[in-house]
Amino acid sequence: MGEHFTINGPDGAFMAYVATPAQANGHALVVIQEIFGVNKVMRDLADAYAAEGYFAVVPDLFWRIQPGIDITDQTPEEWQQAFDYFGKFNVDKGVVDIQATIDHVRKSHGTIGAVGYCLGGLLAYLTATRTTINASVSYYGVGIQERLAEATAETKPLLLHVASEDSFVNKDAQAAMKAGLSGQAQIRMHVYEGLDHAFARVGGQHYDAAGAKLANERTMAFFAETLS
Repeated sequence: MGEHFTINGPDGAFMAYVATPAQANGHALVVIQEIFGVNKVMRDLADAYAAEGYFAVVPDLFWRIQPGIDITDQTPEEWQQAFDYFGKFNVDKGVVDIQATIDHVRKSHGTIGAVGYCLGGLLAYLTATRTTINASVSYYGVGIQERLAEATAETKPLLLHVASEDSFVNKDAQAAMKAGLSGQAQIRMHVYEGLDHAFARVGGQHYDAAGAKLANERTMAFFAETLS
């Protein structure tokens, strides 16, 4: 069972869900939300990472819109709400809040990774390019192809999971990502053939157990390598 704590960012205070490991490995993860807020899917992910030994923190990045947003992907009405929140969300401010989360966690943990999903996948990419994170993992990030110029030699180690049939990241976007990031040795990109957006979201319409298992194993191996 997780807890909550308050993070004091430059623009104000916001809450975060925290999952503390029973057997800590000494590392922390910032788990970055989808467009549905810090919901059960995100809390369960944090709990799963804590079970692997990570101190896992899920900051409420929608707090400027409305604190405590917690909806699902199970009804058309909630999808409409989620897209409305997404339309109001300021990506740049979200990265500021992620840095504030990193700063807060850094007081107790020296090495910190980030892992994000959907909107959080884009933010995980920007976390690697803009913040002091040690390493970052992006699951089916939306809009990365529009920000490829941010990836430089200074970008932190970054792992990208991309679904070949992603309805939000088309083939042209995928090709642009592959071409634009191929020169960066610290950036790795895996494409999951035949899978659609959110293939790792348990209970989601496009969930694929085999694809999720492979991606999650790669994530764990990447963090074991880059956070050691």
